[in-house]
Formats: sequence, C-alpha cells, structure tokens
Amino acid sequence: MIELSLGEIADIVGGTLADCPDPEVRVTGTVEFDSRKIGSGGLFLALPGARVDGHDHAAAAVAAGAAGVLAARPVGVPAIVVDPLPADQIDTAAMALEHDTDGSGAAVLAALAKLARASVDRLAETTTVVGVTGSSGKTSTKDLLAAVLAPLGPVVAPPGSFNNELGHPWTALRADAQTKFLVLEMSARGIGHIAALAETAPPRIGVVLNVGTAHLGEFGSRDAIAQAKGELVEALPAAADGGVAVLNADDPLVAAMAERTRARVVLVGQSAAAQVRAEDVTLDEQARASFTLVAPGGSVPVRLAVHGEHQVGNSLSAAAVALECGATLDQVATALAGAKAASARRMDVQTTPDGITVINDSYNANPDSMRAALKALASMARGEHGSRRTWAVLGEMAELGEDSVLEHDAIGRLAVRLDISRLVVVGTSRPPRAMHQGAVMEGSWGIESVLMPDIPAAIELLAGQVAPGDLVLVKASQSIGLWQVAETLLSQHTDTEAAT
Repeated sequence: MIELSLGEIADIVGGTLADCPDPEVRVTGTVEFDSRKIGSGGLFLALPGARVDGHDHAAAAVAAGAAGVLAARPVGVPAIVVDPLPADQIDTAAMALEHDTDGSGAAVLAALAKLARASVDRLAETTTVVGVTGSSGKTSTKDLLAAVLAPLGPVVAPPGSFNNELGHPWTALRADAQTKFLVLEMSARGIGHIAALAETAPPRIGVVLNVGTAHLGEFGSRDAIAQAKGELVEALPAAADGGVAVLNADDPLVAAMAERTRARVVLVGQSAAAQVRAEDVTLDEQARASFTLVAPGGSVPVRLAVHGEHQVGNSLSAAAVALECGATLDQVATALAGAKAASARRMDVQTTPDGITVINDSYNANPDSMRAALKALASMARGEHGSRRTWAVLGEMAELGEDSVLEHDAIGRLAVRLDISRLVVVGTSRPPRAMHQGAVMEGSWGIESVLMPDIPAAIELLAGQVAPGDLVLVKASQSIGLWQVAETLLSQHTDTEAAT
C-alpha cells in the first residue's frame, strides 16, 4: 500500500487512536488479517473468526513488527479503533465474515474499504484498475489478465478467488506507486454487492464474462444475476474519461449491458459482432485451444496452455483488456501461450508417472463450469492414441435454490451424452442423488454410474479401479472438499511409482 502514518489512516477511516504514543508512526508494510503473516511496518486487521478473535492476537502482531492494528476496540497496543456498525448497516459484510456476531468485524471491513479507496484514489494517475465479474470463469480470467498485462508493467491481482468484502480491499491495498495494473475479481450474492466493491476500488475497465446460474438460489433468477453483474459496467467512467466495458457478445444478457454503461463497449466472443473474436477454434488432445485472434488491428494465431474450450472466451476478454492498455497482438499471443493455471484446484491437469491423468477442478462448481469441465474431459479422451477411459468424480453444486435437483439431474444426463466411461457421484443429499439418477435414467448405465456416500468411499473405489491411461475429473463446490479425492489419487500413484 502507499505509505501512511497511523494518524493519517485514522483520519481516512474515521477512527480514533488508542494506546498510540506516536501518531506519526508510518505503515510501510502490507495489511494482513493473519497475525502469522504480518511483517515489519504492516497493519494488522482484528477480525472475528470461527475459532479466534483477531483482537486477541493484536499484541502478537505488533510484537512481530506491525506498526499498528485496525480494530473495533482498544487492544493494549497502538491501534486505530472504529465503532461497531449498527445491524442495518452490516449488510454485505456477511459474505466475508460469517462469525461477526456484534458488528465489530463489519466495522473493521468498512474501515478497510475506506482505506483501500483512499489508496486507489492516490494511485489513479499511474494505476489502471480492471474489474472482472461473471457467473463462472472469473478466477481463470483474472489469472489470464495478470499474464497478458505483465509485459506492460507491474501487476497486482488477488490470489485464488479472493473477491469479497475482505479480499477486494486487501488486494487493492497491495498496489503501490510502482503498480501499473490492479486486477480485481468481483463476486456477488445479492444486488448492490458489486456496486459496493466498485465504490471501494473504482475500475476504469470492466469485464463481464457471462450470466449463468451460480448463486441462483440467492438471486432467484438469471435476470436478477444479470442486474447484479451489470453493476460493474454502470460504475465505469464515461468513454471520454477512458472507461471501457468488455462484454461477451456470445451471451445475450451480457451483451445487453451495453445499454447500461457510459463507457466505450468492446464486444468479445466467437460471434461476428465481436470486435475481438476467435476464429477457427480447434482443441488438441489435452483440450487446449488454438484459434485465430482477430481484432481491429489485425489477426494472430494463438495457442493456449490452459485446458478447456471455455478458456477461449476467457482469453478473449484478457486479450481485449491488454489491447486497450497498449499491448500488441503479438505480445498478447505470446503471453497467452505462456499463461498456465495460476490458481489452485482449477482445471489443474497432472499426469502421474504411471499415466493416470487427474483434472483437479474441485475449487468450486456451478452448472456452467460443470458442463465446461465435462466437455473438456470428453475432448481429452479422444487423443491421438485412441479413446481413453474417463472418470467423472462429481459432488454437489451449492447455492442453486429450488432448481438444484433439476440442475444436478441435467449434469448426470450430460455425462451420459458425452460418453463419460464412469460417473462417481459423491454425497447422500438430494442433489447428488438426482445427478446419479439422471445418469441412470438417461443411459441405463447400471453400475457404470455409482453413488458413493462420502469422500473416503470414493477414494477407496478409485484406488481399486483406476488404471494407467485413465482420465479422472474431480469437481464439486468448494464446501464439499472433493479436492481430497484428486490429491489422494495423485499421491497414491506417485508413491507407488516411486516405490517400484
């Protein structure tokens, strides 16, 4: 973050100094909410957690080098204290803080947002803020954006999917005077959430990828999801002031957002209407796409290193932003060719020494990303050496509301239509049972589709039946913890090879 004194931070966030003999002490390090990660000159955030309250670790953070603490009450060491928020003002903080029972955590987050806004405002002349949202693909696109912008200057982007009321300002405060691009992933579980994030770090360029069914249970309809995602383009500056909205021409709900922004609109996709588009798309035996990138400045061949045809749209959005920021087509093509999956458990493709390929896409799941992953699995099975046996180890997709059973049923049926060899559904609640039943009804698979009660049972099944040459996709919502299946499978077969 930019260097500020404790006194200056108190003025920015509307807090008071406590146990602070010298208001001129400067924060020169990073802002952290984990006292184990605090460094010299940092600022520690005292936030409530599932097992501990950050206020109880304030002294340890200062002993470790923190210049001070942002807190909701005095903590016996130099602190900026903010008043707890009333219940009617807490609102979206619940996304980031499930254990905030008294509003103290919400108050610290609100102060953090004010501090991030002040920092971003001071960097406005030298740093371009890029916001990315969509029902699926945000993290992959954020990683691609970081890759294509890096040749143009220093980039700050969040790790993983750190995209809520905590992760958003925390990432923004990573930017300093040397940062040329600040890439921010923006999530929402309700109307007004993205608008609030955009207020914290106003973007000049906004990217909307798609409007799907993720969080449908919370929004109620795709139209409501579109309303929320479109808050990003509404927050952009006018075209005359440099505002640019990058919209997916292949998604009608996204393309329609052009009417909601003052910014200049750049359409991307495979549609003829897209100014930045992909032509002649092909996939190799690892489901990595090659295509011709066509833009107003010409065209260039592109070969992606990431897996899945859905990455074509993500890469087009990244390319459009880079071109707007001054990159050449050749620079974009080179950067995309070298960009690999940078966030854990997202289309992470690894092959064991004995030839089992594991696709660990277990970080999260919704119907759109589940379909994309299954299609990638089917594509990878049709390699140059003939068809390979495929396994889809799938768990529940959370937050789908009343459509959950139908969506899970449809995924089970899709697995049959894509000719996936074995479907292993993990879980005993109604949605995974519907996925298994959909597969059985679609194809009369019998034992080829199995319903396992839990993760250990799935691991045991795979340990006895997966063979060299097989392809295994593992995917579910993060809360299911299905990553354990992928990592155990990789470990078992790596250890077995090493022992022989």
